[in-house]
Amino acid sequence: MTDLTSPPATTREAAARRRSIAVISHPDAGKSTLTEALALHAHVINEAGAVHGKQGRSGVVSDWLEMEQKRGISITSAALQFTFEDVVINLLDTPGHADFSEDTYRVLMAVDAAVMLLDAAKGLEPQTLKLFEVCRRRQIPVITFINKWDRPGQDALALCDELEQRIDLRPTPLTWPVGESGFLHGLLDCRTQEVTLYRRAPGGAALAEEEHLTLEQATQRLPMEMEEATDSASLLGPFDLESFRAGQSSPLLFGAALSNIGVRQLLDVIAQLSPSPAPREDVTGDLRPVEAPFSGFVFKMQAGMDPSHRDHLAFVRVCSGEFRRGMVVTHAGTRRPFATKYALSVFGRTRDVVETAYPGDIVGLVNATSLAVGDTLYDQDGPHVQFPPMPVFAPEHFISARVADPGRSKQFRRGIAQLEQEGVVQVLVSEARGDGAPILAAVGPLQFEVAAFRMEHEFNAEIRTDRLEYSLARLVGDGDAALLAGRHGVELARRADGTMLALLRDKWRLGSLERDIPELTLTALPGSST
Repeated sequence: MTDLTSPPATTREAAARRRSIAVISHPDAGKSTLTEALALHAHVINEAGAVHGKQGRSGVVSDWLEMEQKRGISITSAALQFTFEDVVINLLDTPGHADFSEDTYRVLMAVDAAVMLLDAAKGLEPQTLKLFEVCRRRQIPVITFINKWDRPGQDALALCDELEQRIDLRPTPLTWPVGESGFLHGLLDCRTQEVTLYRRAPGGAALAEEEHLTLEQATQRLPMEMEEATDSASLLGPFDLESFRAGQSSPLLFGAALSNIGVRQLLDVIAQLSPSPAPREDVTGDLRPVEAPFSGFVFKMQAGMDPSHRDHLAFVRVCSGEFRRGMVVTHAGTRRPFATKYALSVFGRTRDVVETAYPGDIVGLVNATSLAVGDTLYDQDGPHVQFPPMPVFAPEHFISARVADPGRSKQFRRGIAQLEQEGVVQVLVSEARGDGAPILAAVGPLQFEVAAFRMEHEFNAEIRTDRLEYSLARLVGDGDAALLAGRHGVELARRADGTMLALLRDKWRLGSLERDIPELTLTALPGSST
């Protein structure tokens, strides 16, 4: 095994050994369980923390927020960096629930490949389809892992047909199940024709017992199942690296993450076949080479990771060059210097000081209060660079918030500002309400639950909320504010960046306003569904 602590010969060589990958899926497909299992197979944890339901989740490294453990769902993305053989893997577990789509989409801006996790019984689900389309637009290669094959589910070939017909993605099997869903005996390696039989570990906390057989030995042991597996797998085309990298095909694997079956094969595919970091396009359309001086961008802000210190981290994806702890970098937006004395590598909530990082790595900068999601950083001695901003999605749910105890107003304002900085919710201020009762805007209502929970438990500023009867937000053009002033069913409010928005009850109200005031220039925000 290569010593990963020794300095590589070049930045290009270091980047070639990096993999940054996101795990995406519909809720309850098993993302966090798979993340745990991958870490277990890489021998960086001794016992997987994923278990059934909401009880006993204290061991889970990816779902570490108190609210996540209580609710049994992923609320925020989690970063896990670990080494496997001679590869450094930066694995990002993402929320599956549609209400937290913004967090997932930001993560997809920071990775080079994705594992699309499908439930064997449910196949492609709505949120999976949306996330795949984001991968397609960003040209992110996708590895498909069909999970829960140890439970009753669909036919394997039917799932393959669904991938090809619904999303035009050609599946190329690397493993194939021996036994139909619910009666999994093992996996056929489609490239080597070797067969691995499994005996599930109790509770799924440890690695499953494996027995390795040749194709002939497995056929003697399980003749009917092996005939079905080999015949079905042969109906699909062989794996092609070029079409995978181009987003035209997807390497397909089967398994059961909770039982740790098929996970090692997936880890091998991530290490061997997923792309290493490549030159990244900046706002001008130019490609920033990986060997250029250091540059990176903030894709996530997170507080509450260390309850003892109440700090918060800026997660930076390194795009080029070598990051060195303590180096002074330039904030692209302000052109001001930024010191990086407190830099960490992250494994769930566990943090270690990082001295150097390379393209593809994720670096956590502690108490980076001057940074926000989407900010670009670069070496102060290098040329200026700025990467494209993070998308801001159109909110569809709105509440007004006020502090329950007026004596906690200072904590309330600080907490609201931090939630906005992290992108937990969008914060709007209208002249009618003032900044003491800001409007919180979100893609989904669960974001408000997270905001209220954190305001109470992190900032000691319990809030009272009122639901607002708005479902649309539109950008206000020059002169629109005067035209809309005093109109029923519309409220004007500003974001922190100064952007003026018109909040409207529904699309019919929007239509009536546009008919009554032809000179209106209201435009939809990115990500609007209406």
